[in-house]
Amino acid sequence: MRYITNKSSGRLGAYIAEEALQRGASVTFVYGRPSAVPVVRGGYRDHLFLIAIETVEDLIRAFQQELPGGRYDAVIHLMAVLDFAPAEVSQEKTTSDLQEWVVRLVPTPKAIKLVKELAPETFLVGFKLEVGKPIEELVAIAYDSLKRNRCDLVVANDLREIEAGRHTGYFVTPEGTVARVVVGKEAIAKALLDYIEEKLTAKRLTQGEG
Repeated sequence: MRYITNKSSGRLGAYIAEEALQRGASVTFVYGRPSAVPVVRGGYRDHLFLIAIETVEDLIRAFQQELPGGRYDAVIHLMAVLDFAPAEVSQEKTTSDLQEWVVRLVPTPKAIKLVKELAPETFLVGFKLEVGKPIEELVAIAYDSLKRNRCDLVVANDLREIEAGRHTGYFVTPEGTVARVVVGKEAIAKALLDYIEEKLTAKRLTQGEG
């Protein structure tokens, strides 16, 4: 065994970053190696900042460094963060002479919970991936995640749909409703940026009227 991983490529995150850059946003892109990174050209490069991480602790440090001070209008948290990590880490090679090697995994901190603590006014988008759930259950699970993590939106996905070539995003709102159903990674990226722009514009207009 070389490693335990998931099937996430990071491509959707890269699409979202590329779309945001094309719309004139400055983007800080946090990624784990060897995930995909945004492909940008020309002047867009000046507005893209890359932060490579390896562990959940690295992600938490990035949040703690970047989020305070109200610098970010939105945080789109779609990274497939480890739910469990080895209780012990060895810096040396483990011998193959062992008859048995028991690896104990322990829960990792929930980094997404820190976002609203560090940046209460930032629009937070979470993602929730499930496997083979009926739509009603998928939405209910996403809504529960939204409440627990104080998200402003959760995009729910089902792995079986993704593996079947139909990557569907269900936009679940704080009201527990599905605002949009979008198919395809690039379409999800565009629809998500449209949604965030609408909400941020409405927020600015409301604050201006106040």
